[in-house]
Amino acid sequence: MAESFETLDYLVVLGYLGISLGLGFAFRKQSSREEFFTAGKSMGRITVGLSVMATLFSANSFVMYPSTAYGNSIRVIMALVAFWAMAPIVIWVFIPVYSKLNCETAYEYLEHRFHVSVRCLASALFVILRISWMAAATYAASVAISGISGLNQYGVIIGLGVIAIAYTMLGGLRAVMWTDVLQFFVFFGTIVFAAGLLVSRTKGGISGVVETYFEGRDNMLLDFSIDPTVRFATIAILLGSFLEGLSAFGADQVAVQRYIAARDMRTSQTGFFINLLGMMVVVPGLLVIGMGLFSYFHQHPAALAPVIAQKIALADSDVGIELKNQFTQMHGDSTVPFVDVVADHYRDRPRELHADMVRLKLNDQALPQFVKLQFPAGVVGLLVAALMAATMSSIDSGVHSVTTAIVVDFRDRLKPQWRPKTEAGEMKVARMLVVLIGALSIILACFVGELGDVFAVAKKSVGAFAAPLLAVFVMGLFVPRATTFGVFVGTWIGAALTLTLMTVYTDWFAMWFFPLGFFSSIGISLLLSLLPIGPKRSDKPLTFWEIRRSEQK
Repeated sequence: MAESFETLDYLVVLGYLGISLGLGFAFRKQSSREEFFTAGKSMGRITVGLSVMATLFSANSFVMYPSTAYGNSIRVIMALVAFWAMAPIVIWVFIPVYSKLNCETAYEYLEHRFHVSVRCLASALFVILRISWMAAATYAASVAISGISGLNQYGVIIGLGVIAIAYTMLGGLRAVMWTDVLQFFVFFGTIVFAAGLLVSRTKGGISGVVETYFEGRDNMLLDFSIDPTVRFATIAILLGSFLEGLSAFGADQVAVQRYIAARDMRTSQTGFFINLLGMMVVVPGLLVIGMGLFSYFHQHPAALAPVIAQKIALADSDVGIELKNQFTQMHGDSTVPFVDVVADHYRDRPRELHADMVRLKLNDQALPQFVKLQFPAGVVGLLVAALMAATMSSIDSGVHSVTTAIVVDFRDRLKPQWRPKTEAGEMKVARMLVVLIGALSIILACFVGELGDVFAVAKKSVGAFAAPLLAVFVMGLFVPRATTFGVFVGTWIGAALTLTLMTVYTDWFAMWFFPLGFFSSIGISLLLSLLPIGPKRSDKPLTFWEIRRSEQK
């Protein structure tokens, strides 16, 4: 076990897990399908907003934002601009459509607009997307938690999965949403503490962090390069985050299920606004942590010696081999421990250390190393609990929403005769599906590491499936001439084309694949909709404007 993880830390983690499981038991008396899937449509705006925020904020985000700020820039903050830009569409288009049509899932609208085949296609894309996303998020958390605590990585994956599945199975959506609220406050408190500690440990405080971070570095806030290989270019962040956010908050059952669980449409809209306010605090806080890590280790470069020495000693990459040869030639057969040699070399070369950390792709190791060095007992456990919170909010919401999609969009619609005759039977089926889907996600999470960079895997899976999914809704809501044939076939081709581009252009920044997937699906669907194939087009298709007109009559 890592020396930084002490008895008090274990108690903090176990206490958090116990409270989460306790919420499942507290809401375990799920007597009806409506209660299990929609929490009786009784949830308030704060619960809805914080639940949306927590569930779409995974451990990937918790690790990615500080890692990005430490390694490259804080240009990723432009994602907040994109989220606020897409907010009016979610508030005034997507939420009212689901409310007016009284939808059980987001994809029910697509049957009203097109055909049951389009509904099932969109729901299937969501299921694939969400299961792969859960696996990537769980794996990312296990890497970070294992690195900080010394706990077995696969033990972390299985443990978090089992607990999240347990309270989801017991308490349904109500337990999921309330645990999401708890999880929000856990990682929010951890972010505030970590950012404050980093600032206090850096010479010069806030001004010292800012001065050190920006000194001699260009394009840290904006970079309008359109080179697809440039990481975190501003245009890619703005365009990719706008479309990704629109898909996540408007066309993803995870978010839509929370809108449906609200008391009314206004509650859903206010809840979404609360979610945006939460992001305005959490995302900058994580970026401040990344800036603080850069400044702290710039002032104490030898503190990163254990991290970089271990990586160089492995020599498992071209950069690692190069650096190992370099140190061997410089120091020969010195009897000095290798970690001390590395520490001595970088002691007065903080910029070189930072460059080598980035080249070795060790950005995400800066935070765990700071935690081991500076976090007091108990607070290390709080950070681990925060990572667990971010992960469990992804698992519980994903498992529950996928279960809802399978039951409502596939079983009820295609095989209604399979629906149990009693509420008790329906509860057994729902709980069984929660366990099966959760188990599948846990198993897949154990193999995500074999696919490469976990963040790239997550972003690329989103680009391949969520982008075409958003295109289906945009075609339905805003393109009256869109046809069932055009949308159905165009979506498949768009997804396949995006996956192909990902395979060919492996060095592209992952955020570019979202607009590629979206616009290719839109363009192909538009062209195919011109063909006189498939069901006859309705004279008054159920677009957003038609829904508004029918509401006003």
